Amino acid sequence: MSPPPPPLGRPRKKAAHSFDPALDDTALVTARTALAQGRWTEVRALLAATGEDWDRRGHRVMGLAQEPTAAAWVGDWRLAEPESTDAPVLLACAAVYRAVAGRTRPDKARDACMEAAALVPRDPTPWLGLLLLERELGREEDVVRLFDEVRLRHPAHHHAHHLMVARLAERRADAGQDPLHEVYDFAAWAAEQAPPASPLAVLPVIAHAERYRVLARAGVEPPDPKASGHWAGRRARLVMKAAFDWWLEWGDPHDRAGAAHPRGRIDLNFLAHAKYCEGRPAEAAALFHRIGQHVTPAPWSYPDREPYEAFRAARSAALGTA
Repeated sequence: MSPPPPPLGRPRKKAAHSFDPALDDTALVTARTALAQGRWTEVRALLAATGEDWDRRGHRVMGLAQEPTAAAWVGDWRLAEPESTDAPVLLACAAVYRAVAGRTRPDKARDACMEAAALVPRDPTPWLGLLLLERELGREEDVVRLFDEVRLRHPAHHHAHHLMVARLAERRADAGQDPLHEVYDFAAWAAEQAPPASPLAVLPVIAHAERYRVLARAGVEPPDPKASGHWAGRRARLVMKAAFDWWLEWGDPHDRAGAAHPRGRIDLNFLAHAKYCEGRPAEAAALFHRIGQHVTPAPWSYPDREPYEAFRAARSAALGTA
């Protein structure tokens, strides 16, 4: 089944800047372009080559699943190769994004993910799809249960930990600046449990930004993160220093060929944002150089800002080009 033709009429005005979920994964970009043109064999080859690198597989499946015509073309793939296990996983994750956007029923996405999970019991990716769905639409107990399912299969799953932190940060929005909030405890625990080279070392910074998002939207913190004292406390500074020190030792792929994590640019954006808000422009500048063109909407959009404009302003200030 081929995708429908584009609608007639005026094209919609494009956003000022588009954010690419593929980040710096050029192989993913190539396969996604092929998929948009109906060439699913290149997607099959990409996922086969990814193997059981679960973080990379999750990143690639989710990146492909966001392609608007993914469901149609992957449906063709599944019909052509009913023995494929990759096609049902990708189809299920595409259904998740459609459900989150309100274009299909959530129960259909849930059923598709459960069907895919039964076909690939070792793979955390269908459970990641369910976690993403319930993080947006479901109950907290379901989010916790699904996070445990992902972690059972891959204890240091990067994307799953980010989703869990974002949901936990939303607990007790009216509690204000509580240094003992559970999101901080969870992030510290996860960072301690992870191997030394794991990017989960940056998770306490993610937790700090997610909690700011919640507090700012509740009116507890100012809408300009730089004007907030959220990054000024002793605990916050210790968290930022530990994460930056980790990045200097482990996190820079330019110094260690092959060490790049598929979602590493997300961590770089959070860390640059934190260092900028903390008032450490030299450290922020080093991170902005590494980010390059791979800007992510979060956390620059927090709490309700235009993300690319916020990124450009922070980068210019850190680099002294404002």
